[in-house]
Amino acid sequence: MLKDDVKQMIDKLPENCSIEDIQYTLYVRSKIEKGQKDVVEGNLLSHDEVKARMDKWLNKQ
Repeated sequence: MLKDDVKQMIDKLPENCSIEDIQYTLYVRSKIEKGQKDVVEGNLLSHDEVKARMDKWLNKQ
């Protein structure tokens, strides 16, 4: 099934696409699928948790 999905995805790309375009498309799709899996499994951060992490990261500089 995954192989068929990849074939369909590649078929939707322009004829003149590059290897990098294909790699990027696969990369983005894998990240979206991981995010969807995280949502289903409840691996989420609240808005306040994200703000606290960002504040910590930005203030380290």
